[in-house]
Formats: sequence, structure tokens, C-alpha cells
Amino acid sequence: MSTVWFLILAAMLTAYAILDGFDLGVGALLPWVCRSEGERVQARDSIGPVWNGNEVWLIAAGGAMFVAFPRLYAASFSGFYLALMLVLWLLMGRGIGFEFRHAHHHPLWAGLWDTVFSGCSLLLALLLGVAVGNVLRGVPFDASGEFQGSFALMLNPFALLGGILSVAVLCLHGAAFLAMKTDGPLQVRVRRLAGGLWVAVLLLAFGFIAASFVVRPGFADNFGRMPLLLALPLVAAAALGAIPLLLRRAQDTPLFAATSLLIAALLGSAAAGLFPRLLPALGSNPAADLTITNASSDSHSLVAALVMNLVGMSVVLAYTLYIYKLWSGKVRVSH
Repeated sequence: MSTVWFLILAAMLTAYAILDGFDLGVGALLPWVCRSEGERVQARDSIGPVWNGNEVWLIAAGGAMFVAFPRLYAASFSGFYLALMLVLWLLMGRGIGFEFRHAHHHPLWAGLWDTVFSGCSLLLALLLGVAVGNVLRGVPFDASGEFQGSFALMLNPFALLGGILSVAVLCLHGAAFLAMKTDGPLQVRVRRLAGGLWVAVLLLAFGFIAASFVVRPGFADNFGRMPLLLALPLVAAAALGAIPLLLRRAQDTPLFAATSLLIAALLGSAAAGLFPRLLPALGSNPAADLTITNASSDSHSLVAALVMNLVGMSVVLAYTLYIYKLWSGKVRVSH
């Protein structure tokens, strides 16, 4: 049952990365791709009906962690307390920036809140990548399993490389979404930008993969024991390779599907390499790792929580599909 919950937690975090990832990318790109008020309206309205709801998946993942893996929840929320507070403030900053912009019609007022929304989106994309980098690298635990460290320790070179890769991937994902949802000069501009972002993602991904073997030498052990897991990095490579071809053919919907698949395969590869660890300990002491065994709730709690999760997340999934169908199609300046 703990393995099932590992897969559920990984799926929730992946859903959040894909869904909220594109609006983080759109927010981060907003000052760089929009040249007029009409284009800024296009970009904002493309994510307006869905961006807030996408964050539900992050909240659901936190709830799943609390129920299924309470030790992981305790270690994460105590050890990464400052980082989590920053994430909370950045999430609030995005909401304030998005909503307050319409409170007063003045270029300076609008520009201020556009900057807040864009800056919070960019920093969130960075911090999410830093978090993944630290999970892969491992965190310092003492003999009793308590987190020992500081926020500065989390900003190590490997984690920062993961943060920069996250920014590049989510900006590419956001550019693909804008190309799919807009038309006119803005669409042409984001397609051109996506080509440059693809090159950045390619270089950063190779650098991050190479660094991961130095930081965590045994990361690929699971792929050797279970060769079927190699499908995940192969899918990531195929999705990354398809992106320039789809850009040349101006196939925007398949392009967005490719960037979504890239994110899912990258996070799936990370989860496959970690299993059964949830949060490795820094160093070479596997006994200090938080795993699906020593960090999980008892089996009765896991079964009861699974039933409730399936009911609740089915409602969320149905609502998400309905909203995306309702607001399908392109956003044009005339709207």
C-alpha cells in the first residue's frame, strides 16, 4: 500500500508541475514577449480561467503527504520551513498581482502588478526546481532523523542548477501554451522564443543529469534492476527531440503535449531513481533515509485515506477537465 501512495504522490506532484507549470511559464515570460496592452490581455486571459485551480494539485499533494507519509511531511515542513514560507508568499503574490491589476486603470498601476505576477512566477519556478534538486541530492539528518541544516544549505550548486533547469523547462512549457492559445504577432514571437528555450533546456538537462551521477552515484541502480523504467528517460528524450520539429511545422497543440510529456517523464525518472526513498539523507548512510517503509502511516490509515483520496481527486479531475473544455480555443485581442 505504501508503494501505491508513493505513485499517487508522484502523480499529484507531476499533475501540479504540468498544470501550474504552464501558467508559471506564461507569468515569467509576460514582460519579455508582450509588446502591447492587447498582447498582455491575451497572455493573462489565456491562463485566467484556470491558473488558480491548477494550484489545487499542490495542496492535494501536501494533504496526501500528511496522511500517507507523516514523517516525510514533518521533516519537509520543519527543514524547509523558510523555503515553504517563501513559496506561500510567492503564491499569494501571484494572486494579488493578477487580481489587483484590474482595480485601477492606469499604466503605472498595471505595470506594477504585472511585474509582481511575473516576478513571483519566475521565483516559484526556480524554487520548485531547487526543491527537486535537494531531494535528489539528499538533506542532512542527525542520528535521530531530525533535519539539520539551513536555507542557505539548500542553495547549493546542484540544487541551483536544478532551479535554472526548472525555469527553462517551465518557460518552454508556457511558451508552448501561449502558442496554442493565442494568434497574431504574439504567437509568432513565442514560437521563436521557444526555439531558444529548447536549446537552453537541452544543455541544462545534460548538465543536470551529469551532475546527478556525481552527487548521487547510485541514482541509476533502479534502472539497472528494472529495465522497464528506462522507458521514462527515453520518453523524455523523445519528447525533447520532437519539440524543434513541431516548432518548424507550427503544430502548437502537439508541441504543448510534448512539453507536458517532457515534464512528466523527467519527474517520473526522478521518482523511479529515488524509489523506495522519499527523502535521502545527505552522505552515504542509507539507514538515515526516509523511505516508503519507515515514513508511512499504518496500513489501515493508508487504505482509508486511499478511498477518500480516490473520491476527492475524482471530483477535482472531473472539474478540471470540464473547465479546460469550457475555456478551450484561442484567446484573441478582440475578446
